Amino acid sequence: MATQNDESLNERSQQLLRLLVEHYIRDGQPVGSRTLSRDLGLNLSAATIRNVMADLEELGFVTSPHTSAGRVPTDKGYRFFVDTLLKYEPLDDEKIAAIQSRFGEHSADHKSLVAAASQMLSSVTRLAGVVTLPRQSHSALSQIEFVPLSDNRVLAIMVVNGREVQNRIVQLDRHYSSDELRRASNYLNQEFGGKELSAVREHLLTQLKETRESLNQVMLDAIHLAQHVVMPSNPLGGRMEYVIAGETNLMSFAELSNVEKLRRLFEAFTQQRDILHLLDLSLKADGVQIFIGQESGYTILDDCSLVTAPYTLDKEVVGVLGVIGPTRMAYERIIPIVDITAKLLGSALNSRA
Repeated sequence: MATQNDESLNERSQQLLRLLVEHYIRDGQPVGSRTLSRDLGLNLSAATIRNVMADLEELGFVTSPHTSAGRVPTDKGYRFFVDTLLKYEPLDDEKIAAIQSRFGEHSADHKSLVAAASQMLSSVTRLAGVVTLPRQSHSALSQIEFVPLSDNRVLAIMVVNGREVQNRIVQLDRHYSSDELRRASNYLNQEFGGKELSAVREHLLTQLKETRESLNQVMLDAIHLAQHVVMPSNPLGGRMEYVIAGETNLMSFAELSNVEKLRRLFEAFTQQRDILHLLDLSLKADGVQIFIGQESGYTILDDCSLVTAPYTLDKEVVGVLGVIGPTRMAYERIIPIVDITAKLLGSALNSRA
């Protein structure tokens, strides 16, 4: 049997692969040689098509779920389709205006705009829409205070950029008196007031490496408290969060309708960690990113694809949005929707800044 590498699939093989992927995306059923022979419009016998399909299967672009039941695309087949064969459906002016109008219905509050974008993506694509809350491009510590609670707990109150108040209850390994907490907050406010949180974190890490003998007790207490509040792994330290809408849309796809699979998928949405890692990768990338099936690196998403695009505020990337759906989603329609929505969300945020 002849072999071909990924880059040298001949025109006939590419055309057959494109037709097979398009059929499977539309119908969700394995595609047989006879179906392809009928739709191709070329003078090719079913036997010739079967031979090409066998080559594509050997190369890993398609697979046979059952004997003599036709073939379906693999993740590799979808990737080649998206990267090489896809013909996009650009949005017309009417559809763009309809998306833009959704943002016009909401206030200047960033969270409401993000929620609107998530709901809009879900309703337009009939998939799950996900949008991260915009990161602050400028996050300076204005003030920090600590209030003692019971059972070695402390309420940390941090004011960022002079107006945004963030609260968090911190569980500590010992009791801190009101005086100790006041001295710690005074030290932090004097030392770090007005500085960027990133600079505060850097300074804390540097001080943590110093010998304990070089730091007095007030400084040690302050550093210990501060690392619970402003280090990157904490919400008050700028942890990325997202809003998701339309998760139940995924129940309409046969490959995702298994009850146990849906339970674990919805659990992943709730816990956010795995999805946030992928969104964080998209935040650092340029333009639309597509994770197909096992490319995500998370088993729970093996039957899903995630299409994302970053959005900007003041010409700086502050968040990412996208849709989650089955690997057989209509990429030619979804990708332009995600791309234009990211641009329109950025425009809406900038107009209200």
